[in-house]
Amino acid sequence: MSSSKPIAFLSMDDLVGYVSDDELAYAPLQELGWVVETVSWRDKLVQWEQYAAVIIRTTWDYQKNLPAFLEVLTEIESRTRLANSLAIARWNADKIYLRQLESKGVQIVPTLWGENLRDAVEVGQWFGELGTNEIVVKPTISGGAEYTYRLTPNSPQIEEAVENLASRAYMVQPFLNSIIEEGEYSLFYFNGVYSHTIQKTPAPNDFRVQEEHGGIIEPFSATPELRATAESILSLLEETPLYARVDLVREGSNSFALMELELIEPSLYLRMDADAPSRFAQAIDTFLRG
Repeated sequence: MSSSKPIAFLSMDDLVGYVSDDELAYAPLQELGWVVETVSWRDKLVQWEQYAAVIIRTTWDYQKNLPAFLEVLTEIESRTRLANSLAIARWNADKIYLRQLESKGVQIVPTLWGENLRDAVEVGQWFGELGTNEIVVKPTISGGAEYTYRLTPNSPQIEEAVENLASRAYMVQPFLNSIIEEGEYSLFYFNGVYSHTIQKTPAPNDFRVQEEHGGIIEPFSATPELRATAESILSLLEETPLYARVDLVREGSNSFALMELELIEPSLYLRMDADAPSRFAQAIDTFLRG
């Protein structure tokens, strides 16, 4: 099935400084009869009904104004098809969803949740509560490791963390050495079907795995344990998303904890698997025909 209407890949005003490879899906989509246009979610002049569907992709600044972003998605879904859906976006935009998944049996990294960080004294209490000398604290609504801090009890960044989290909800976790030693695994699923996996490790003297911070990205052959963990998490969702990225980290010798379940605008790393662009295009085609 094809349409005279194009598809929109929802993006942001300017991708300078970011790494995106969504364009790898354009040719296989064209072979299936679909033309793709990239559109900023901030463009107030777009007539969304001119598109057969809008696929949320590289909207990597949405966390700066989440209410406005959700308002745009609401408008889009009222005029055409949206993937992933507005319901998924609302749920996945705040990392408090991890707490909900934990209540359903999903293993996550031990986490403290709070709002409006008061002072360094409060930060100091976290180390004892988590039984560690090194923690990571970040906002529950964030992207690209923005306002994310790796702290020790004497870290000079504590004051900066207090300042930037004073009016935000936040989460605190023990720092896992496995992120340095082994890295983080991202498994990708299109329409609920496994596609590919990557391994992300931080640059020397860093802890962030994002490419924008020097993270090293490599293709990885997912073990049965990794896939089983990811798929057990996805089975808990109320609807099957067009795309999902499951970020896992080893916690203990034989288990993996969920770091994030990315359902809004994850980088899909299509370039890491030769067949991934075609799989994604076919998933979009199936979504549109459905």
